[in-house]
Amino acid sequence: MDDIDFRFMDFKEIVENLIVKDNSPSIPEAINRLFTDIANINRESIAEIQDAQVEEMAVNLWNWAVTKRVDLVISEEQKAKLWYVACKLVCMCGGSAASEEAIRRQILMNMKTGKGWVDVGNAVIADEFFQAAMAGLEQLYVKLMQRSSTEIHMALHKIAMERDLFKVLSYQAEAAVAQGDFHRAYTCTLRCKDMLMRFPKMTGYLHILCYNFGVETHKQNKYEESSFWLSQSYDIGKMDKNSVGPEMLAKVLRLLATAYVDWDDQEYYDKALSAINLANKEHLNPSGLFLKMKILLKSERANEELLEAVMEILHLDMSLDFCLNVAKLLMDHERESVGFYFMKIICEHFKSSENIGKALLLYIDMLLQRKEELLAKEKIDEIIIGQRTGRQLTTELVVCLHNILWKKAARSFEVQNYADALNWYYYSLRFYATDRTDLDLAKLRRNMASCYLHLKQLDKAKEAVIEAEQHDPTNIFTQFYVFKIAVLEGNSGRALQAITTLEKLLEEDPKENELLTDRDSPVMLLSIAAHFALENGQQIVAGKALEYLAQYSEDPQQVLTALKCLFCLVFPRVSQMPESENKKKEMDRLLTCLNTALQKLGQSLNGEALNSDSRAKEAHWFRKIAWNLAVQCGKDLVTMREFFILSYKLSQFCPSDQVILIAQKTCLLMAAAVDLEQGRKASTAFEQTRLLNRALEQIHKCRHTWNLLKETGDFSSDPCETLLLLYEFEVKAKMNDPLLDSFLESVWELPHLESKTFETIASLAVEMPAHYPSIALKALKEALLLYKKKESIDVLKYSKCMHNLINLLVPDGVPSTELCPLEEVWGYFEDALSLISHTKGYPETEILWLMIKSWNTGIFMYGRNKYVSAEKWCGLALRFLDRLGSLKRSYETQMNILYSELMEALDRKKGSLFNEE
Repeated sequence: MDDIDFRFMDFKEIVENLIVKDNSPSIPEAINRLFTDIANINRESIAEIQDAQVEEMAVNLWNWAVTKRVDLVISEEQKAKLWYVACKLVCMCGGSAASEEAIRRQILMNMKTGKGWVDVGNAVIADEFFQAAMAGLEQLYVKLMQRSSTEIHMALHKIAMERDLFKVLSYQAEAAVAQGDFHRAYTCTLRCKDMLMRFPKMTGYLHILCYNFGVETHKQNKYEESSFWLSQSYDIGKMDKNSVGPEMLAKVLRLLATAYVDWDDQEYYDKALSAINLANKEHLNPSGLFLKMKILLKSERANEELLEAVMEILHLDMSLDFCLNVAKLLMDHERESVGFYFMKIICEHFKSSENIGKALLLYIDMLLQRKEELLAKEKIDEIIIGQRTGRQLTTELVVCLHNILWKKAARSFEVQNYADALNWYYYSLRFYATDRTDLDLAKLRRNMASCYLHLKQLDKAKEAVIEAEQHDPTNIFTQFYVFKIAVLEGNSGRALQAITTLEKLLEEDPKENELLTDRDSPVMLLSIAAHFALENGQQIVAGKALEYLAQYSEDPQQVLTALKCLFCLVFPRVSQMPESENKKKEMDRLLTCLNTALQKLGQSLNGEALNSDSRAKEAHWFRKIAWNLAVQCGKDLVTMREFFILSYKLSQFCPSDQVILIAQKTCLLMAAAVDLEQGRKASTAFEQTRLLNRALEQIHKCRHTWNLLKETGDFSSDPCETLLLLYEFEVKAKMNDPLLDSFLESVWELPHLESKTFETIASLAVEMPAHYPSIALKALKEALLLYKKKESIDVLKYSKCMHNLINLLVPDGVPSTELCPLEEVWGYFEDALSLISHTKGYPETEILWLMIKSWNTGIFMYGRNKYVSAEKWCGLALRFLDRLGSLKRSYETQMNILYSELMEALDRKKGSLFNEE
């Protein structure tokens, strides 16, 4: 068995497995496999399979598809695919020798399969089966004619054949329309129409078929084709009025008239009018009358014809709603004279109707839109009288009337005719007499207040706002008008209260359509409020409004503009304030605003990213403000630091030129200095560590900035590098950094450090909680060495440095031999004495201090039985005594006596004089 045989056996197995399945997920896959594989199978390839077996398989597959479609297991397209396969299998059987029954079965299956593909939107495949059905009909016709023995038999067979031919032709027409082949559809349909005399029962079917063709082509804007099909539908429908009623004929004619109108050509308007007249004659329907009016208006007929048409409508007792729609149609086409006349007749004709109010409202609206205000007022007065006499409008109609009046008032407001706007609002107000709690009444009062404000009638505006507040106090627009009134009265306290209330209401995000469309945004109210307060000299109130605007606006540019305006208002005032709690609050407020500016600079502007020039310009402005505020902070170091850090962050949006780098360097230095100062005062170790770490972070940033800055010029006189060194040393020392020594290795080798720097390092090395006396000693030695290297020694600075060194080595008169040998300590005393001997200006108090320090050291030695050292150190003290000036007289006698007593004591200790090490 070859490959084809194997393929068919697989095919057969798929069919057999499929028809035994009830509802399996694999069904779609199996159907697609069959649909694909059938193209590879023909009768020759399965010659060994009997026709009966093939037909049985095909019929089983066909019936299974029908059943599963009814059960909604498969889709229409899947059913069409299975019918396709079954039909192909059946048509493989019999050939020219097929029986009449087999041919009939093939014809039926081809027709149904083709119709199935038309229904799922594939007319191309459908045509293949319709052609096969036509060929089958021809084959069957030949067989029947050969077998028929009498003319009666031939006539009967021919009728049966033509009935099937009618169906195939109608299906082919459907496929042709779907493919846009008008000529083929036209030919098939006319052949069907010619056959209706023999098959009158098919009249309704062909009538509907042509109507559907007309609907489809009308949707595709093929008006010429649509009009042909609809005309055919009407003609066919008239052939059998028993199966096609007048309602359907009128429906066809209305669509035909619509097609002529949509064709939008003057020559077809008459045809449209004829069609609609005929439709209304067949069956009168409101839609037909309305369409007739549209056609008359479209064809620009004279007013006399329009009047005749509207009178016909009244005589036919059409409903009020229908008549009003016709009136609106007339007004929309600017046939005002006919429209107003018709409205007048409508109001008279339906005056006893309970829905007459609807007509009056439409009449009023039409009059107002066309500026017939006097007549509109008459109609409004009629309604007011009716309200009082028991002919009240429904709640729905009252709302409509308010809308009409408010729209008219809004139009007057827009052209700045505020008095006229008030007039229409007063009309609206008269309808609230029975319901004083309606929230719309508060809205009405706000709108009236707005008009009064524009008319400079402050008292009346205030009265309207008070009433609005009574009805709707939590409305943002109510509070906005309360704010405006307070500003105009100069009541800043009340204005601030209103703007604060407004801000709280913003969190609820209310949505309300107000009089002016540009006030729909609650945030916009804050902008308007700020401008209004500024225009009226209320700077504090304006500042609060600007602050809220910056808080709630989502537009970065609007926020930045508001903040700049706020700083211009607040900064001069804050800079003049003395140090106080109020100034602290204002500083905190401005700090928050600057943080907002920083955030918005990183966002987009008007939907696009801020370009570098715009961002830099804004950032320059705000960084300068932050800098100036930092300078204003005085003793508030914490706030000062925050402003400096903000200034640094804002400067990062600016080009890194020399000016910006200098500013960044200074900001970071100041921030680090404040963190160090706060760290020194920290009450807990945890807090101190946090502050010192933060300082170290700023130091590293500053060093990076400093390195960039040095590339732009000569900054040899700038102390920045020294300060960074000292700051970092202090942090590392206080945090007991294990890498402190390695950090200092590079410091000792720096060539540009001054004595003062080394003295500061020495001081920091022993400042609690740091304790590095060896580092302090080395630093002080370096400082003294630098002092000595100078051509002219600064005696005062040298004496202070020497004081610190000796105090470190001999604290409280007790020499620290672990830190430094006693001989080296003696050397420093000798150096000091030498400088005192050869230089003027050494502070006498320092000489006195050296004298006392050396004497106490001698006494300490005496106590340790080191008598030679004791005599040596006490003798040194006398040498310092000789260098005293005015203080010598005060100490000379006492020192000599003490020295004599010491010598006597030493003589008595002769036995132990040489026992010291």
